[in-house]
Amino acid sequence: MPETKFDIGMTCDGCANAVKRILMKMDGVTDIVTDVEAKSAVVTHDESVPPSLMLEKLLKWSSASGKSVALAA
Repeated sequence: MPETKFDIGMTCDGCANAVKRILMKMDGVTDIVTDVEAKSAVVTHDESVPPSLMLEKLLKWSSASGKSVALAA
């Protein structure tokens, strides 16, 4: 299964849990590993879930929370 990594300006477990809640609602997302210290999240998903759609969902949270979100290089 593909993995997509995001750089996310998480500052606490609340941020990490919000990211998990948002992305786990998407059909095809099977696992999310967040790392608050590294400010990253790795999402395991099937081919039906484009990274751009996950990014779109996270950007909505980003605008509400003021946290940065980007696809990792």
